[in-house]
Amino acid sequence: MPAEYALSNAWVGLGVVGILFMIFYYVGYTSSKKTVSDEDFYAAGFSIGPVTNGLGMAATWASLATFLGVIALIMRLQVPFVYLWIQWAISIPLLTLLYGTSLRRMKAFTPATFIRQRYGKPSTVVIVCWMILIMIMYALGQMIGLGRAFELLFGVPYNIAIVVAGLATVGFITVGGMYGASYNAAFQMVVMTIAMIVPMGAIMKMMGSSGWWFPPLAYGDMVPDMIKNVPTFFDMKYDFRWYFALIPAFTLGPIALPHLAMKVFTASSVKSARWAVVWFALFLGLLFSGTYAVGFAGNFFTATTGRIIEKADQTILILNVFYNPTLVAAFVMGGAVAAGLSTIGGNLMAIAGLVGSDLLGIIAPNMASAKKMRWGYAALAMGGLLAILMAFSPPKFLVTSILWAFGLLATTATPAILLGVWWKEANKLALMISSLFCGFLYILISPHVFPSIVVGKGLVAALGMSGGMVTIPLSFAMFILMSIAFNRMAIFKAYAPTLADKRVIDRIHGWGTDYEETRYNGITVPVIVSVICIAIFCWGLVPWA
Repeated sequence: MPAEYALSNAWVGLGVVGILFMIFYYVGYTSSKKTVSDEDFYAAGFSIGPVTNGLGMAATWASLATFLGVIALIMRLQVPFVYLWIQWAISIPLLTLLYGTSLRRMKAFTPATFIRQRYGKPSTVVIVCWMILIMIMYALGQMIGLGRAFELLFGVPYNIAIVVAGLATVGFITVGGMYGASYNAAFQMVVMTIAMIVPMGAIMKMMGSSGWWFPPLAYGDMVPDMIKNVPTFFDMKYDFRWYFALIPAFTLGPIALPHLAMKVFTASSVKSARWAVVWFALFLGLLFSGTYAVGFAGNFFTATTGRIIEKADQTILILNVFYNPTLVAAFVMGGAVAAGLSTIGGNLMAIAGLVGSDLLGIIAPNMASAKKMRWGYAALAMGGLLAILMAFSPPKFLVTSILWAFGLLATTATPAILLGVWWKEANKLALMISSLFCGFLYILISPHVFPSIVVGKGLVAALGMSGGMVTIPLSFAMFILMSIAFNRMAIFKAYAPTLADKRVIDRIHGWGTDYEETRYNGITVPVIVSVICIAIFCWGLVPWA
């Protein structure tokens, strides 16, 4: 039978969320006093320490989807979700290792700052436009989740909830800039980790688990009962291509997420950025392990009680309303809200940096820094309002817009960044052609635009996994092969990398003025990579089971 739940006392929820918002606004207001330059606004003065940055990275990465949509995926996918989790989790360390610390040396505000220095203005416009679209899609998922959390918290209609939650959120993020976003995200990570793990201990104790004292890892004694009630829970339900498709879609996409890269750039030093990743792995591992425990408990709950959780993305909220006192359930909802706010903060700061620093740096290079900051504030607010408006008619599944955006980012921006950082032959025209062609192809073959033209079907198509298997390797292969060809054709000489472009690569890798032409300049490995990519592209076109 269906289970309908809400807080028994909405005023308790209002009080918890109200206190959290007062803290967020206070942190934003005090942080705004430090913001006197564009470096302060976009990169917190390059001054954030490793622990705060690690907490902030984890909070920005975790998002409200962790509390809502990700748990819904666990409810649906069960054990195979672990493989999605692995792909997401390794993206930040890869981001830092592959290019994050390199670009930190050049004091970049966003990855597009590097794109401009490496490829020039036209290429930057292409990448910035893609990134802004993706950041809006990412923020959309968070806005939807906030609306649903407020809907359950206060028992108000979804449309009213989305307006109230959205405007309150955009307000405190606009006030604080990157200083406020960084410190608030660190605090929010602490709140969401406590809200995810501690109340679950009480729930799992009532479910009969002797490992309730540490829900993320100690629920093994419930496994026999889970197998008895849900025999398929631990089955590997999909073929090998399903799991392989997670790599291009969910590892290569997040590597290029501008709001995550910006966390690396705010570090006080390259060493600090590297240590922040260690803290990130610790904090996010704890939270994601807790998330999986919730998904496990949700499946166990429905199987053993016979109660149906109609809205799977509200599982953690419903479990707490059912088992825990109202105050505890309200705090968990407050943790969910904190998760959404941390990611929206990163999304909107990325939009501000992409518009105020990167785009205006091309359109109006002589504009005063203070005026660019004002445009950044305006872009931040407009991005938030657009996400609110789009949330009135949201995707059917909460995380669809977020995960689908990963595949689009991996198709359009990841090749530009990775090849630009590690390969001097990367050609400007090849970048623009491969990014635009493959980006629009990805949109075309998804089920969200033209449902009759789809690669794959069902969840793999909705989440961008099957489309990513086609467009991501194609984008890499086109970029590499066209770069090699264009650099050797006189007609495209203007688009070939200049000596200054190549010097950027040596400099960001720490070589300083010690330039060497043959360093990062071979074609053998890129050609091998392109051949592998073409094989994966062909495999992706084979009809999906």
